[in-house]
Amino acid sequence: MQKVLTAEEMREVDRLTTEKYGIPSLLLMENAAHSAARVITEKLGGSVKGKIVLVLCGKGNNGGDGAALARILWMSGAEVAVSLIGKIEDTKGDAKINFEIMHSLSMRQPPEIVEIGTNGNLKINQNWKNWNELIFQEIITLDEWKNFEKTNFHREDPEIIIDALFGTGLTRRLADIYEEIATYIRCFNFESVERDTLVVSLDIPSGLDADKSEKIGVNPEAHLTVTFTAPKLSNVFPPASNFNGELVVANIGSPQELIDNCQSKLFVTEKEDAQNWLELTKIQTDSYKKTRGRALIIAGSENYSGAAVLSANACFSAGAGMVTVAVPKEIRPIVSGKVSGELIVQIIEKIDVQCDVIGMGCGMSPDEKMHEFIRETVLNRKTPMVLDAQALNAFSPCSERFSEEFPLVLTPHLGEFTRLLGREVSEDRIAEVREFAQKHNVILVLKGERSLIGKPDGTVVINPTGNAGISRAGAGDTLTGIITSFLAQTFAVKNVNIENAFEATIAALYIAGVAGDIAAEKFSQRLMTATDVRECLQEAIASLRDEG
Repeated sequence: MQKVLTAEEMREVDRLTTEKYGIPSLLLMENAAHSAARVITEKLGGSVKGKIVLVLCGKGNNGGDGAALARILWMSGAEVAVSLIGKIEDTKGDAKINFEIMHSLSMRQPPEIVEIGTNGNLKINQNWKNWNELIFQEIITLDEWKNFEKTNFHREDPEIIIDALFGTGLTRRLADIYEEIATYIRCFNFESVERDTLVVSLDIPSGLDADKSEKIGVNPEAHLTVTFTAPKLSNVFPPASNFNGELVVANIGSPQELIDNCQSKLFVTEKEDAQNWLELTKIQTDSYKKTRGRALIIAGSENYSGAAVLSANACFSAGAGMVTVAVPKEIRPIVSGKVSGELIVQIIEKIDVQCDVIGMGCGMSPDEKMHEFIRETVLNRKTPMVLDAQALNAFSPCSERFSEEFPLVLTPHLGEFTRLLGREVSEDRIAEVREFAQKHNVILVLKGERSLIGKPDGTVVINPTGNAGISRAGAGDTLTGIITSFLAQTFAVKNVNIENAFEATIAALYIAGVAGDIAAEKFSQRLMTATDVRECLQEAIASLRDEG
C-alpha cells in the first residue's frame, strides 16, 4: 500500500530530506523534473524531439519544477515556450534559480547559419540543424497572456502543455489571470473537441486543494499527472482525482523512512498488494478442494433468487475450493438450475456444511424473522463473515461492537451505510469509515466510485481500480462473492485474524476492479454487467501475474 500524505506532511518530508539527510532541495527539484521528463517521454513513444511544448509556471516551487522540466525537454530536442506568471525578481529559492537559468538560455543567439570557408567560399554551418527554439516570457496581465498565446500558438496547438502553476500549497480557488489560464488548459481535454495535445500536471492539477477531494473552483483537467514522493488526497479520491488523468507517483530521492514515519493512516492500494496475495494463496502441489478455501453463501429470497446465483457463482469463479449456497426452500430449484454445476445448493433451514468463511445477506428477505436469523448467526458465528444488503439492514442502526475472534467484513453502499449510522453520512467519508470501523471493530468496505476499506486500528485504504460501469444491478452481490472467496482462500493457508482478513479484502477489491476495467474495455461502461465482471476475473488475475 502507498501512504497518502497531506500537504503539510509533504512539506515536512521535503524539509527533513534536506536537513536530516543532507540532500539539497535544488537536487530534489531537479530529480522531480527529470522524473516528469521520463514519464512524458515514455508516454510519447520514447522521444520529445521536435515536439512543441508550452510550460505554464507559477512563482512557487511548482513553477520551479516546471522551469527545470522545460529545460530538460528543450535539451532533449523539443521546441519550448515557457510562461512565468509573474516576475523573476518576485520569485525566490530554488524556483528563482531555475527561472534565471531559463531566462539566460532563452537570451542566447542561434549559431550562425553561414560561414566563410578558408578558400573564401560560403558554406552552411551544420550545427544549425540541431538548434531548437526556446522562448521564456514573464507575464503579469491578462492582456499579456492573451498576446503571448496568440503570438506563439495562434496557428498551431502546442503538442504538450505542462501545468506548473500551483502545487500542493493552494487552498483557495484560482482567480483573475490564473483562472483564465486554467480555463485555457481545460479546452485541450474536452471529449467533444478532437485535439492531440497532451496535458500534464505536476503534483496536482492547479486549482485543486491537495487535502480535499472536492473541487474548490476552476482547475485544468490533465491527461497525465506526475506527483512526487507520495500521492495526495486530491490525486486519489474523487471527484478531485477525476481531473488527474493517469497518475504516476515519482520517487525524487526522499528516504522511505520519512514517509513511513508520517502520521497519516490513509493509503491507496497498489497492484503489488494484489500480487502478494496471489503469491500467498498460489496452488500447491498437494492442494485439494478443502485446502483451497471452503465458502458458504447464505442468500436469496422468493423475489431475488438471482442475487444468490450471482454471489455464489462469483465466489467459485474467484477461486474458492468449495462453495455451498444456502437459500430458502421455495427458490432452491431455481438456484440449482442456474449456479455453476460445481456448487452445492442447500436450504437455509437445514444448513449442514463446514466452511472457512460465510457470506450473507444478498437478496435475502427484509422481514423480521429473517433479520432475527441473521443477527443470531452473526453474533454466534464461529467463522469470519462478509455481510451485505439485508444482513446490514438487520443491524441498522448499528450499536454493537463485534467480537475480534472472527473478523467481520461489512460491505455497504452509501444508502446502506446511512442506515447503519442512523443518520446522513457527512462529506468526509474517509473519517466516517475510519470512525465506524474503530467503533464497531469491523472491516468496513464503503462501496462507491472509489471504494474505501477501513480497519479497526484506524487505517483506511482507497481502492484505485474499477469504473462507473460497475454501478448496475448485481454488482454488489458479485463483489460479496469475490470477497468471501478471497477470505476463504486466505484462511485456508493463514491464521484467522483481522490483519489477514484486511489484506484479503484489499486484494479482492483491487482485482474485482481490474476485472471491471477489463469488462468496460470489452463491452463499454454503459453495457457491461456484473456477470461480465465475474467472467473477466480470470483475465484480471492473469494480467497481474504477468506483471508480477
